Amino acid sequence: MHVAECETFVVGVPPPGFGGRYWVFLKLVTDTGVVGFGEVYSVPFHPQVVAQMIEDVVDRHVIGADPFRIERLWRIIYSSGYTQRPDTSILGILSGIEMACWDIIGKETGRPVYDLLGGRVREKLRSYTYLYPDPGEDTTVYSDPDLAAERAVAYVERGFTAVKFDPFGPYTALDPRQPSLEALDLSERFVRTLREAVGDRADLLFGTHGQMTPSGAIRLARRLEQYDPLWFEEPTPPEVPERMADVARATTIPIATGERLTTKYEFARVLQTGAASILQMALGRVGGLLEGKKIAGMAEAHHAVIAPHLYCGPIAAAADIHLSACSPNFLIQESILDWGGFHADILKRPLEWEDGYIIPPTEPGLGVELDVEVALNHPYEGELLHLEMNDE
Repeated sequence: MHVAECETFVVGVPPPGFGGRYWVFLKLVTDTGVVGFGEVYSVPFHPQVVAQMIEDVVDRHVIGADPFRIERLWRIIYSSGYTQRPDTSILGILSGIEMACWDIIGKETGRPVYDLLGGRVREKLRSYTYLYPDPGEDTTVYSDPDLAAERAVAYVERGFTAVKFDPFGPYTALDPRQPSLEALDLSERFVRTLREAVGDRADLLFGTHGQMTPSGAIRLARRLEQYDPLWFEEPTPPEVPERMADVARATTIPIATGERLTTKYEFARVLQTGAASILQMALGRVGGLLEGKKIAGMAEAHHAVIAPHLYCGPIAAAADIHLSACSPNFLIQESILDWGGFHADILKRPLEWEDGYIIPPTEPGLGVELDVEVALNHPYEGELLHLEMNDE
């Protein structure tokens, strides 16, 4: 068996756009007709350029290759152009290709991918979601503690046992910054109001997107400790884990990080420095399923846990779910609400969510199939990237 064809899909996400402005999928087809789907997460170029990059890498290294030889293919692509270092662009493309190869392998062997990575260790996966605006509502849920508390209570009543939010303010190209008193006060009021609203029925997950200096993050963490958040996410930018470790040593709140990191090499630094005890690999960026499994194993050896990151489409979500299902040190999985809306529309059969838990699929491969007709009917026609940072 070898890979014979590749097709890419740049899909515009219709309003309300939860999961990003667009999703980039790829389809690999073998000479025997087996189809595998993958998803590439947030490469920092226009998605049509990303599609061309995928096609270039596939033409050079994947067409004619055996999809079962993932380790060899991974090293060849990782080393292409004499890079051989963590890079979000080539690793995002490699992640989608690797994901599609696992989908093919699972379908060829008749087994779900988690069975091929050690086997399922739990029947269902605890999930959390961001607080999102309701349809037709503006984004004040991100800046109004009372409205956010109402939304959190509604999510808890739907079954969620954890919710995430980032009230600190827009993230900018000029971060890290020292937080203002206004930002500190709003953040503390947010957490206090949500804790009062949900009590002990739900964990609170405080996101920051790497906005603060270490000293600024410590100032905020000390205000939040009394409300016992489950984690303080990416309090400093990702380049220097040693400084994030300064924050970890100064607070009782567990530190989570990883959505902007790639490969075992960058996560090894996080673990070696003690920067975080909760690792948030994004499988559409980190290097794929096998790389995620290696990182989970390293975390296990450091008594750290995993909480895979997800802010994209349902193919990468399925990959996250398979990794989470076969990892003993799994903590919680990010979901986009309950996987309804466009996340369901673009699959032939939606992901299953019930009372706060994701039910891993039992079908061979990733267990999900992209509805190609829906994908083709929703082309992305914008100019903005998946996520944009303010320039001031």
